[in-house]
Amino acid sequence: MRTHRVSEDIPTISYLWILRVLIPLGGHQEFIRKLNYSNEGIAKALGFISNKLIDLSESQPKVILAELHKLHQLAERKWCQAKVPSCLGGNIVRLSKLLGLSEADRRILEFAVMVKNERLLYDATEMLGDLSPLQLYHVLSVLLDLPEQEIRNSLSTRSTLMKSGLIAIGSKGIASLSYKLGVLSDSFADALYSSEADPVMLLRDVVNRSTPAELKFSDYEHIGASLAILRPYLEYALRTKKNGVNIFVYGPPGTGKSQLAKVIAKELDCELFEIASADEEGYAIDGEQRLRAFRAAQCFFAKRKTLMLFDEIEDVFNDGNGIFGYKSTGQIRKGWINRMLEENPVPTLWLSNSKELDPAFIRRFDLVLEIPIPPKKKREQIIQVSGSDLLDTVSVARFAESEELAPAVVSRAVSVIRSIHEDLGAVDVNTAIELLINNTLKAQGYCSIRSDESRKVPEIYDPKFIHADTDLTKVAAGLVQAKSGRLCLYGPPGTGKTAFGHWLAEQMGCPLLVKSASELISKWVGESEKNIARLFRQAEQEGALLIIDEIDSFLLDRAHAQHSWEISIVNEMLTHMESFPGIFVASTNFIKGIDLAALRRFDLKVKFDFMKTEQAWALFCRYCKELFLTEPDSQQKEKLLRLQKLTLGDFATVMRQKYFRSINSPDELIAALEVECRVKGNGRSSIGFH
Repeated sequence: MRTHRVSEDIPTISYLWILRVLIPLGGHQEFIRKLNYSNEGIAKALGFISNKLIDLSESQPKVILAELHKLHQLAERKWCQAKVPSCLGGNIVRLSKLLGLSEADRRILEFAVMVKNERLLYDATEMLGDLSPLQLYHVLSVLLDLPEQEIRNSLSTRSTLMKSGLIAIGSKGIASLSYKLGVLSDSFADALYSSEADPVMLLRDVVNRSTPAELKFSDYEHIGASLAILRPYLEYALRTKKNGVNIFVYGPPGTGKSQLAKVIAKELDCELFEIASADEEGYAIDGEQRLRAFRAAQCFFAKRKTLMLFDEIEDVFNDGNGIFGYKSTGQIRKGWINRMLEENPVPTLWLSNSKELDPAFIRRFDLVLEIPIPPKKKREQIIQVSGSDLLDTVSVARFAESEELAPAVVSRAVSVIRSIHEDLGAVDVNTAIELLINNTLKAQGYCSIRSDESRKVPEIYDPKFIHADTDLTKVAAGLVQAKSGRLCLYGPPGTGKTAFGHWLAEQMGCPLLVKSASELISKWVGESEKNIARLFRQAEQEGALLIIDEIDSFLLDRAHAQHSWEISIVNEMLTHMESFPGIFVASTNFIKGIDLAALRRFDLKVKFDFMKTEQAWALFCRYCKELFLTEPDSQQKEKLLRLQKLTLGDFATVMRQKYFRSINSPDELIAALEVECRVKGNGRSSIGFH
């Protein structure tokens, strides 16, 4: 054998650690066994190979082992005080000062980072095979030349090193050293090893400084009562450095939860850092790693005036699979999370689109805050800010009708059209923006923005054309005074039930909220009840008149229910009907199927029927005038009054046809109405005789 010296390819300390793996820890057996085909790199580094592999004979393994012993003894004499590379050493020193790491903590972290970055050292540790936790303590004790008890102390769950999340012990069973001794992230290990940096910058792939707020505190007036508590409490927590301050914020996507955190940070003049859900390359970060990043951030920012934001906490609390028995990260780390929620030094806002968390976790939050869909007026203001230079007031009002439309979607659509609006030619800017928004809404599984026509009261609308068993004008006058009431409007389709609700909202000068049962019913158990509760809450917050069409879908007679969820939906609807302080209008074409107890909850039940003779003739004359037709004569009146089951809806349908086919005479108008009546079948009743 020739004289051996340390290879220039690896740091001296790695050379020493490799030899400690091979001799004191017994890795030489694997090294010698595989020397011919898998450990060429280590063999070269140790000086066993110049340009070609050794051709082993039966006697050579003993010679190689003896040489390894000599190399190890020499290395222990000459390099037992060897240091890690200066860049890594400097970063670890700065981390130690920031976090208060012990000497053993520091040495373990140095070693873990070196294993991540030094391929030969990694290969050497693999020769040790799978290790149990007890074996890991012994191996690190030998490699780092530290008492085993100090290793145990540093790797205990209560140690500063482990609380920091910089190191994690993987698997309670056996596994390789590199797997059992995990580092916060690959990027973190790379940054520590290769570039001198401020400790905070070392977390940049897992913890990000938040971007500036796009909204203002005034945009959250609809949750003003909760913010009146939240803001001063966080201000107090920052001032007194109170530990264990955690706020749970939940609500539907697009309601501004993340923006609220940014707004509060701005109001309190403090930094805001977010726990990343994806790394710098865009790959998702799993719940376990996000928790470790959170632990590290809590230690790194403990002495700064900072708030922490943990968005999409479903990654942690709901990432299991109950069907196959897999527990979520939150369930696996339940004890640690509970301690963390009591001890974290940096106040944290935890954000979720759902409140479906383990009650044991929820009760540990200081405040639980729901952010509902903003009222329509507030949505208009937010959308106006997003597209003030391009959107007209009509479009803003229409977009605000959509509860699912997040302001960010509007902002992106406006940004796209703003960049190309000079190239759009004859295309209307508002129409182009609406197209992009509708495409996004469809992709998200939501309905497109309703056309302006669908929300209007018909051009020719007057309660005197409605055949109802109650004086609707008097009903409207009473509701204007009372500002509260529950009405059930029933009767054949097209008789003006929903249109009356629109007209009533205009008379009252209040917002209108219209939903059909199909928009509220969900295939998921319990989701329909949530939709009902959310709708009534929204109507109350907006001070809106609430209309639900097809109410019979919700209020089916419970005596005929075949499933428990059918009864649950009825009960949910009745509960909110009774407690709703505003005006609620329900419409149905099938009153006989409605639960009797539900019917009793309505203050007034109004029957809408086919038009009476005088109503039909008066409305027909109005439409003739609207279409600039000749004045109808007595023969045409006779023809009109022979039509069966004529409704307001028939007139509205025919009027829509004027956009694609002309109506040039009263006879053509009658013919069009006759077609609509014929579709309904040959009922025996004709208008005016019921």
